[in-house]
Amino acid sequence: MAKPDKTALILVDVINSFFEVGHPNHYPGVEDVLEPMRALRDAARRSGAIVVHAVERHRKGFEDFEWRKLPIHHLEGAHDAAFFDDFAPHGPNETVVYKRRFSAFFATDLALFLHEQNVTRVVIAGVKTNVCIRATAQDAFASGFEPVVPREATNSNRPHLAEASLEDIDRYMGRVVPLDEAVELLS
Repeated sequence: MAKPDKTALILVDVINSFFEVGHPNHYPGVEDVLEPMRALRDAARRSGAIVVHAVERHRKGFEDFEWRKLPIHHLEGAHDAAFFDDFAPHGPNETVVYKRRFSAFFATDLALFLHEQNVTRVVIAGVKTNVCIRATAQDAFASGFEPVVPREATNSNRPHLAEASLEDIDRYMGRVVPLDEAVELLS
């Protein structure tokens, strides 16, 4: 007999770098995802669903392959890498995964952790749709999870690439759903 689907929430890069005005990764409209992400987080907290805070962190003073393509950013202990506003982990069903690349799954123990918790589906929200969200959804699928992306809980400063990414996620990897449906999955 098949086990029922168990859903976890993955919040991707909800850090000052993207959400505080004046940081290089901030872009107009990014704040539109804050309330939808709060709705998802609050639903998960009420139901006891696992919440994973997947945040980019790099080691100060050490070489990082990412610096070949991007400027140095999100160093351990730096203000830009800190959790934004009220998005710090809170409660027994929340954990943090530090990532050094776009995907929350690549070179982390996230897949192992979620499999050990019998999770079968992940709701993925955060920034940016065409980079970290897409990479996380693709690796979630490759790791044996059903990725679900609530349309209102992700965006990008490249809207045309965000739309193409959502289309690919829905067609090839998982589902792109309205916020209410994702909240229901976490409730």
